[in-house]
Amino acid sequence: MAVTTSSQSAAAAGAITAAEVLTFARERNAEMVDLKFVDLPGQWQHMNLPLAALEESDFEAGLGFDGSSIRGFQEIHESDMLLIPDSTTAFIDPFYTRTTLSLICSIADPVLGEPYGRDPRFVAQKAERHLVQSGIADVAYFGPEAEFFVFDHLAYEQREHRAFYEIDSKEGFWNTGEVGTPGPNLAYKLRQTEGYFPVPPADSLANLRGEMVMTMESLGIKCEFHHHEVSSGGQGEIDIRFQPLVKMADQMMIYKYVVKNSAAAAGKTATFMAKPIFQEAGSGLHVHQSLWKNGEPLMYGQARYAHLSELAIHYIGGLLAHAAALMALCAPTTNSYRRLVPGFEAPVNLVYSARNRSACVRVPMYHEAPKTKRIEFRSPDPTANPYLAFSAMMLAGLDGIKRGLDPGEPVDADIYELPTETLASISQVPRSLDASLDALEADHSFLLEGDVFTTDLIESYVRYKREAEVDAIRLRPHPWEFALYHDA
Repeated sequence: MAVTTSSQSAAAAGAITAAEVLTFARERNAEMVDLKFVDLPGQWQHMNLPLAALEESDFEAGLGFDGSSIRGFQEIHESDMLLIPDSTTAFIDPFYTRTTLSLICSIADPVLGEPYGRDPRFVAQKAERHLVQSGIADVAYFGPEAEFFVFDHLAYEQREHRAFYEIDSKEGFWNTGEVGTPGPNLAYKLRQTEGYFPVPPADSLANLRGEMVMTMESLGIKCEFHHHEVSSGGQGEIDIRFQPLVKMADQMMIYKYVVKNSAAAAGKTATFMAKPIFQEAGSGLHVHQSLWKNGEPLMYGQARYAHLSELAIHYIGGLLAHAAALMALCAPTTNSYRRLVPGFEAPVNLVYSARNRSACVRVPMYHEAPKTKRIEFRSPDPTANPYLAFSAMMLAGLDGIKRGLDPGEPVDADIYELPTETLASISQVPRSLDASLDALEADHSFLLEGDVFTTDLIESYVRYKREAEVDAIRLRPHPWEFALYHDA
């Protein structure tokens, strides 16, 4: 799929207001409008209408939809909700056959006449306001590094008497002995866990990732590196330039949309599951974050460890103190904990360090300039709802600053080479989604600061996760249990 590098972003073209966006759309001969919004678990939902049916007043009055059919939203007796398009998010969607104006929306409750409390995007907007009101900083920048897999085949089934999943990738190490269909097997398979940075033809997805990058660039997302990741079988990463919290959460949704649709256009399928392949590296979402005030960085402190300011040290203290609860939002699936396994590269140990990728919190040391100083939280994965996850991380950091939380001494050694008694003294993230949800129920007062999260949202989130995901997995036999127990 070839894409144009010309900007398809209304904001990049100078169209910000509702009137300007409608003019932008007409000048590009748009025929349709796509209204996108995020559900509680973190997936985009949408509905379409002709451009001629969208009026300037709709950007304030909103457009009605059934909220009872959306995961984590309303009950059937309170279903009427409103989509409020955000004119600053407009872009021409590159994946529709009819030229389509895309708008990211927030949600409003028409009965109460106010933003909807369970709308994840509203949570992120409140988080940004709370940061300013705190007086600590006026902007929080986030720079996530999302990993994903692109497969040539993915099938699964779960019935009362049968269950399976099946994954295939032409570059997977398991295909070294396969007879090519059609044509010969040309080798160039990636050895197990040796997928990091090979050149083509071993990196068979470099061109596809390049198409993804240029599509994102055309939509106003500034990209940096893209490369193959550690896992054989199609794992990749595209890095995007840091942005303020809400804007970055919006861009993460576009990022996933572009990756999935670009893969589909190429006859492949993309997944952001944390651990789709047994005994291979999982996909993480390493989140770089920093606080600024009046245009000045607040994380830099020349005389301290890793050039961190006292504020940055306490921010780390907040992340580590609330890490167990954060995992319910940052590693939010049962599959997330197939990746977060002690003894492997996944960051499960609640310590911080400069450069050390085995720590939950890493301090990048590529450059010494104050504006580059940031911390990186490595435990999240890309199944997270970015609006909730970014907001929760920032609130944990702010709590650490307000309370002066001490993260303890940094650990610069390879954690997995430490003596057993030393390793036993280091706390770790929870081992399951169920345990993380327990932690969130026990520790969420920091999320309620500034009314950013609400008790209703947290209760609804926990209830949905337990009923739709934790219990759904707990009740089903696992295929490997038959290998272990069928002859018991």
